[in-house]
Amino acid sequence: MVTRIFLLVFVSALLPLIATAQSTFTNGADISWVTEMEADGKTFHNTAGQETDCFKLMNECGISAVRLRVWVEPASASPNQNSAYGFAWSDKADVVAKAKRAVQAGLDVMIDFHYSDIFADPSRQTKPVNWSSFSFEDLQKAVSDHTTDVLSALKEVGISPRWIQIGNETRNGMLWPDGQLWTKNGDIPNGWEKFTKLYMAGYNAAKAVCPEAIVMPHIDNAYEDNAWWFDKLKANGGKFDMIALSHYPQSYTTESADAINTKAISQVKKLISRYGVNVMIAEVGVKTKSNETTAKAVLETFYNAIREIEGCAGIFYWEPQLYGWWKPKAYADFGWNAYDMGAFDDNGCPTTVLDCFKNNPTTSNNEVHIDNVVKKINNAIYTMDGKRISAEDTNGLGAGLYIVNNKKVMVK
Repeated sequence: MVTRIFLLVFVSALLPLIATAQSTFTNGADISWVTEMEADGKTFHNTAGQETDCFKLMNECGISAVRLRVWVEPASASPNQNSAYGFAWSDKADVVAKAKRAVQAGLDVMIDFHYSDIFADPSRQTKPVNWSSFSFEDLQKAVSDHTTDVLSALKEVGISPRWIQIGNETRNGMLWPDGQLWTKNGDIPNGWEKFTKLYMAGYNAAKAVCPEAIVMPHIDNAYEDNAWWFDKLKANGGKFDMIALSHYPQSYTTESADAINTKAISQVKKLISRYGVNVMIAEVGVKTKSNETTAKAVLETFYNAIREIEGCAGIFYWEPQLYGWWKPKAYADFGWNAYDMGAFDDNGCPTTVLDCFKNNPTTSNNEVHIDNVVKKINNAIYTMDGKRISAEDTNGLGAGLYIVNNKKVMVK
């Protein structure tokens, strides 16, 4: 009894020290295209040229979490929204399948709700085709129901997302025109009130299904002074556990990438201080195709700086696994150019652009990695080979390294 109590007290006292020593910064990647790429015959290879699973490869690149977008009914989307588009990538079933693979690979999961049948971003926030005739009240219910449906499907297979995004790059609102904030003619009357109601329909649904998840809004242009936006959201009753931002430092011609990085670092600090919540860089990308050396330097400079910011929760590279100028069906049918910021080379191998992740690996919040074998943690004590030890059976526990509540603990 004395030994057991001493051990538990010792472990409890040690945990805060371990938590402080371990990094809480998350290296992530949005690899939502992976299943469509695989269906098109694309394969992925490690730096030795060996073909491997893309989710496993993320681990080898120092990445501990994936972000997965979800569309409502993408098979209904089309360039002019008048005819069937005919693809199902990033629908509920595809997202659940990818999330299962992620968890099996020991990766945490972020779910990114677009509330559209296709990409939602600052230039488009198109209602799902089947929601187009809904009243505003019905639209709020649809947001809630869709959020509940997708998250419940994940929970049914044992997956609890660590983060949930309500809307994607919603600077000008979502579900236009109902949730739009302004047009070229100026602000829309009651725009913020209506957008916030739609946002909160998603937020509340997410919290109801996944109360432990971090739920957040997401806007673009991390380098801008975005405090006004979050002030407006809060003033209209909006809640958020974290702030998600996009950052593409080489996408602007008026200022250098270094200048954009510097501004973004300053603004991230400002948001953390102003709202008392963490900030996640939910999307980042650099132009690897144009110049790998320059792209690596640009990302590394930003990465090293934000990693040191207390309150910056992490960074997710947007679609690093893309290579060879591959286009998804959505891009081809919409007449869009290929994404030029994939971080893999033409042979499907990671480039040096991802070295900052690889050199600073992070561990999943929900899994422990032991010789590439993933062991699920259930708030118990585990040996390093994955054997579970109950808290009531610690008399025989010898000196060594153990896992307690997801933390490595050395018992002497």
